[in-house]
Amino acid sequence: MSGAPGFIGRYAPSPTGLLHLGNARTALLAWLQARQARGTLLLRIEDLDPDRSRPEHVQTILEDLGWLGLDFDGPLLRQSQRGALYEDALTKLRAANRVYPCWCSRAEVAAAASAPHAGEDGPVYPGTCAKFLPGSPPPPGKEGRAPAWRFRVEPGVERFVDEVHGPQEQDVAAAVGDFVVRRLDGVAAYQLAVVVDDALSHVNHVLRADDLIQSTFRQLQLYRALGWPPPSYAHVPLMFGDDGKRMAKRSGAQTVRAYREAGRSSEEVVGALAASVGLGDGRPVKPAALLDGFSLSRLAAES
Repeated sequence: MSGAPGFIGRYAPSPTGLLHLGNARTALLAWLQARQARGTLLLRIEDLDPDRSRPEHVQTILEDLGWLGLDFDGPLLRQSQRGALYEDALTKLRAANRVYPCWCSRAEVAAAASAPHAGEDGPVYPGTCAKFLPGSPPPPGKEGRAPAWRFRVEPGVERFVDEVHGPQEQDVAAAVGDFVVRRLDGVAAYQLAVVVDDALSHVNHVLRADDLIQSTFRQLQLYRALGWPPPSYAHVPLMFGDDGKRMAKRSGAQTVRAYREAGRSSEEVVGALAASVGLGDGRPVKPAALLDGFSLSRLAAES
């Protein structure tokens, strides 16, 4: 892409299971935001997890999104094919001394943390390996073990204005500490991969689910360290099942495929998903029919 881009959004599912209704609703909202802005909506498959990602799930996700009436622009991107780009970004961070090798296991981090608390990524990292520089030999007892790489977090409060929830802030150092950008197995961690992918695709609007709002603060620090402008963010409400628990693949959430196989129409499913966030009246509808009534302010009122 060249020149100043207009609206560029993305939807980025992980192929670790069938497309459940919560993820489908996020896809619908991202589609509505991009199409209302007459912008571009990219589709990216986040398949970096070699233990959980399955090629067959990629195909069913694509089929189910198409069945719902959601289309995307540009080529399909797969994170598993973009490792060289993540390494380039890591090299840049190494040169600026913004990352360091870390040989700590999760258990060692938990044991060393002075006041561990359960969070998105476990206890706050206590800085055990922060003294090491790129090229440092492993500490005694860690010989022959490849390190992970951690990002040196800047002190102070990180802030952004979410398009749904308004002003947000977090002291990343206090809440998370230095965080992993490349794992012990050599695979780029989520935070780095997402920033690289969004920046190099010129994504300037990110709409995703509420469970990722805390990741935004870390990603903003990575954008700044890499010299890239961050996108705007809109975090939309999670969808909960009849049991009151958030929908997730690991919990056996209801899937789009199950509704298809039960004979429900795509318009029925779209109408129900839209109504769950205050769009439409729940009657069967095609996505394009929801464009006139769509606004992020309505989502904010519902959340």
